[in-house]
Amino acid sequence: MRTLNRGLWLVILTLGLIQSAYAILPIEKLDSYKGAKVFLVQTKALPMVDIEISIDAGDRYDPSNKSGLADMAAGLMSYGARGDKGVWTEAQIADEIADLGASIGVSAGGERTIMRIRSLSRKDLRDRAVQLAATMLSSPLYDAKILEREKQRSITNLLEAETKPEFVLDRRFKKSVYGNYPLGNSPSVKSVSSVSVSDLMQFHKTFYRGDRIIISIVGDVDRVQAAEIAQRLLKKLPQSGPAIAALPTLGRSPVEGLSEREIQIPFDSQQAHIVMGMTAIARNNPDYFSLLVGNYVLGGGGFVSRLMSEVREKRGLAYSVSSYFAPGKDAGIFQAGLQTKNDQATLALEVLSSTIAKFIADGPAVSELVAAKSNLVNGYPLRIDNNRKLLDNVSSIAWNDLPIDTMEIWTKQVEAVTLEQVTTAFQKYLAMDRMKIVVLGAKSKASP
Repeated sequence: MRTLNRGLWLVILTLGLIQSAYAILPIEKLDSYKGAKVFLVQTKALPMVDIEISIDAGDRYDPSNKSGLADMAAGLMSYGARGDKGVWTEAQIADEIADLGASIGVSAGGERTIMRIRSLSRKDLRDRAVQLAATMLSSPLYDAKILEREKQRSITNLLEAETKPEFVLDRRFKKSVYGNYPLGNSPSVKSVSSVSVSDLMQFHKTFYRGDRIIISIVGDVDRVQAAEIAQRLLKKLPQSGPAIAALPTLGRSPVEGLSEREIQIPFDSQQAHIVMGMTAIARNNPDYFSLLVGNYVLGGGGFVSRLMSEVREKRGLAYSVSSYFAPGKDAGIFQAGLQTKNDQATLALEVLSSTIAKFIADGPAVSELVAAKSNLVNGYPLRIDNNRKLLDNVSSIAWNDLPIDTMEIWTKQVEAVTLEQVTTAFQKYLAMDRMKIVVLGAKSKASP
């Protein structure tokens, strides 16, 4: 009887886990505080809370001659801050985080700077973690000696990265696609060297404020506790600040001849690295799901994609090949790429180009569309099966101004995509005579 009961409990537990994996927890929008938006998903599975503070203070706001400023402003928050009872040193911050069994990290990306906090949900531990994060967020020390140390570290890392083909390729591709748009800029030894303490303080004063912040919370807290967390995090930040110049609009990649679109980069590499792409869509574009499903067929579906079939399976030109859309809040790009032997670069690029061109012209087959939608829908639970993945989704929804029920209707939107919608969307947003091409490591001639 005991064995039977134990078996029954195992079945019940397993069914419960399966059900929870497929359950879509609702996003709750809380009252705004100091102009910041606050979102919550309550989960009781673990006594943990995960918090993300998104600040509209990404790399795109770097002055052109100080690329790397946003990254430095974010990174130095972990190396000293002024609290109510004095200065928190770098070592004290690290020790407090370790004592709490928590994690607090800050990083700058293209569009935004993100602070992530993970803590046990027990009130005393949670409050200490949130208070420390609030101090780091509102009152970073920006010590001159630490700044010089981090500048030297960044320069060393930059010089090392410049010896790696993937880094050089990505930087040149970004510049070719984004052009003069701020996301096309990359840090250099000169730009990093020019960053001063006053630059960091002014950047923080300008961009770190309530009306440029979104807080997303996932975990074992209720609405009242979540509101308290948000208020504590924002308590010492101003609600608003000086006017900020609007960013330029990212235009569509222009129609150009092949010689204008292609960049050949000599590089001492065992393989040729090839990438091609162009500007595309923002995440809130109504055609997003048509492009998502279509790209799963083209190059996002791994071994079942067209590109993998044509490049690897049929011709053995590359171990891996893929394509993807990278949509942001205000801009986005399409990108496809592979690595191949130097003496196969010309053929590999021809196959990559012709496969994408054919897909733009003809779209997917019915069987490919059905399989893509099925794989995306069936794989969706794996996108939200823990707190961190849930936080990623909540943060993306909030940052990109998507409907608050996006997670609940995501699979329905995928299932609703038609062949005509995929073909129309690809022809609307992609064109081979607009594709930028970067070939690194091999002298090859690109195909149109």
